[in-house]
Amino acid sequence: MDTHKPLREQQYYEELESLRQEVATLRNAQAAFEAQRELLAKVVAMARSPEQEEVLKITLEEALHVCCKLTGAETGSLFLLDNQGVVTDSILTQKTTAQDTRSRLIGSVLDKGLAGWVNRERNIGLIADTINDDRWLQFPNQPYTVRSALAVPILKEEVLLGILTLLHSEPNRFSWEVANLMQKTANEIALVLENAELYGKLEESYNFLDQAKQEIEAYSKALDYELEKGRQIQRDFLPEDLPKLPNWEIAACFYPARQVAGDFYDSFMLPGGYVGLVIADVCDKGVGAALFMALFRSLIRIFSGQSLLCSLAIVGDEDVLAGLNDLDLNNHEEQIHALKAVGLINNYIAQQHAQMSMFATLFFGVLDPNTGIIDYVNGGHEPLFVIGPEGVKATLKPTGPAVGMMPNMKFKVQQVQLDPGDILIGYTDGVTEARAPDNKLYTSERLLSLFQPTPASASQLLEWIKTNLFAYMDNAPQFDDITMLAVQRLGNN
Repeated sequence: MDTHKPLREQQYYEELESLRQEVATLRNAQAAFEAQRELLAKVVAMARSPEQEEVLKITLEEALHVCCKLTGAETGSLFLLDNQGVVTDSILTQKTTAQDTRSRLIGSVLDKGLAGWVNRERNIGLIADTINDDRWLQFPNQPYTVRSALAVPILKEEVLLGILTLLHSEPNRFSWEVANLMQKTANEIALVLENAELYGKLEESYNFLDQAKQEIEAYSKALDYELEKGRQIQRDFLPEDLPKLPNWEIAACFYPARQVAGDFYDSFMLPGGYVGLVIADVCDKGVGAALFMALFRSLIRIFSGQSLLCSLAIVGDEDVLAGLNDLDLNNHEEQIHALKAVGLINNYIAQQHAQMSMFATLFFGVLDPNTGIIDYVNGGHEPLFVIGPEGVKATLKPTGPAVGMMPNMKFKVQQVQLDPGDILIGYTDGVTEARAPDNKLYTSERLLSLFQPTPASASQLLEWIKTNLFAYMDNAPQFDDITMLAVQRLGNN
């Protein structure tokens, strides 16, 4: 007789039971995996959908459906809470539940019953039989019978986002193994809710950024409009037509680096038939420089015509004035008085606008078209050149400091003679300091090289310089305003 047979049978049944438990565990794990996979798919769909709230609702309904499917529950509910613990929404598998019943459920669920217990304890609530468990709250006229109940908290760390409740009409339908599985599923639902909140904030950020972008674009358009008006106004300050005199040509060009500029040139008639010649560069760039450009230009015109009424002293170089062509200083009183405008402007800017620390380099010359003599003041500006048949025949260097830096500065008056064929060329530092793509400067030496052979006219000289300058710059950005003024006395050399 085999006495070991009962022992072997017992071992067999134990191994079989262990295998069954492993199979059940695997099935539960597979079910949990399938539930999580479905939830993840819904999260991805929600992220891609423009109707976020609608997709979230559908996602949670599907999650509740999956939970009922996994546990065999007949009905279920999903309550969502806000940060204050107030029910914000409810999802019921019993879609036919009357509205008054839904209202009673939402109003009472967190105060009493199993969901209320879970709300307080932040733990799984499992009722094997509602008849024997006082945690179950029975509503009057409840449309369905409940004997088994399972409630699981949906937690984000310690914050309760919602409660998942599963119900069955028979007792002992939910085990702790199922309860733990539902807790894992609830964790996935918490992830869905967290992502929905993040997507909501992200969408709010996008909406805010979109609104800010629209406001910036509107402001940019308004600013561009105002700058364009400023550019047009500034253009109006530049002479529309340069004086046209017998035996003289006056030409100019102006290329601002921005919509508004600090450079300017001017040429205008003065009392006695004289011609004012101006080229200047206000320090700094942009709107502030443009405003001071308009101020300087207006003051030059005003003071050069009213300077006979003023007694501001300007230092004159008597030796030079007496030595040029043996001219008498008294024959140039009108020109000298017009040039007093430089000193008047200097004091006005330095005294009235000292806090702005604005100044300008400025050349102001007064031309006598009958003799070709120019009396001038060069207030810290780039040297001007007189070009004759043999090249540069005179360099008009600064005769005083930049205009507007300090009050009561002294500015010397100098004089130069233009003979027939001679060209006077003035420019701002935007020419010599223009940069090539390799960041190298254009330089004064390169500019001087263009004066030979002698150009046929003032306009031709400007064309030579412009062509060579912009070819040198190529596609490099223009950092400064480019302004030039050329005056030629016509006739045979």
